Amino acid sequence: MSAPFAVATVAVTIIPVMVLLWYRQLRTREADVVDLAWTVGLGGAAVFYAAAVPVGMGWRRWMVAAMAGLWSLRLAAHLLRRVRSPSEDGRYRDLRVKWGRGAPVRFFVFFQVQAALVIVLSVHFLLAMRSPDPSLRAMDLVGVAIWFVSLVGESVADRQLRRFRATPGNEQRVCRVGLWRYSRHPNYFFEWLQWLAYVPVAHGHAPPWAILFAPVLLLFSIRFVTGIPPIERRSVERRGEEYRRYQRTTNAFIPWFPRRDP
Repeated sequence: MSAPFAVATVAVTIIPVMVLLWYRQLRTREADVVDLAWTVGLGGAAVFYAAAVPVGMGWRRWMVAAMAGLWSLRLAAHLLRRVRSPSEDGRYRDLRVKWGRGAPVRFFVFFQVQAALVIVLSVHFLLAMRSPDPSLRAMDLVGVAIWFVSLVGESVADRQLRRFRATPGNEQRVCRVGLWRYSRHPNYFFEWLQWLAYVPVAHGHAPPWAILFAPVLLLFSIRFVTGIPPIERRSVERRGEEYRRYQRTTNAFIPWFPRRDP
């Protein structure tokens, strides 16, 4: 199967899936299922490409598929806990209030934008699979090392936050446990780092602008659009001055040592 046809196959699969999930959220008022579908869609696309598209070396295709698949499985298991919870994620509750009567139509567009992102971002995996070099290169090892750090880092950050929130009395407190002492959003940082892992693997066999497109797009989205900004607004509303102090002393994204509160 050619690469364009494989991408088209992913498209005709994920678009109707997102339509069905949009219809489901009309009844359940649980739009956070879109995050789960996005994650599973990307991991599934990587495995599909490895099996269906004869580019590069077979072992490298499956190495990339394993990296994307394991990331997808871990994040999907984490998101499934949230989807199963009785309340919708706060970001989507805020959007329902903000959009009012226009929410059904706007959520439809939002779900289709997520489908488009699955299609576009899945090409990132294809680019990393293209190298015809039969040997294991140093750049492959660099990519795997970055992937491993990102997977462990995100797993630890998610577990630390989950345990903090589960402790009685912490409902209105700010989590400064473990990695959260060095970044206000370490889970997002390591999530983004995962996409950088495929850049060295694709090095030399994909145009730099193409292989950097996904990390740059996701960095912009996480840092300035759908990731950090709405969470920060909700955190300030719920935790007030304590969270503002956290903002003054702790990096928003890249983990680093805390600053003194001026």
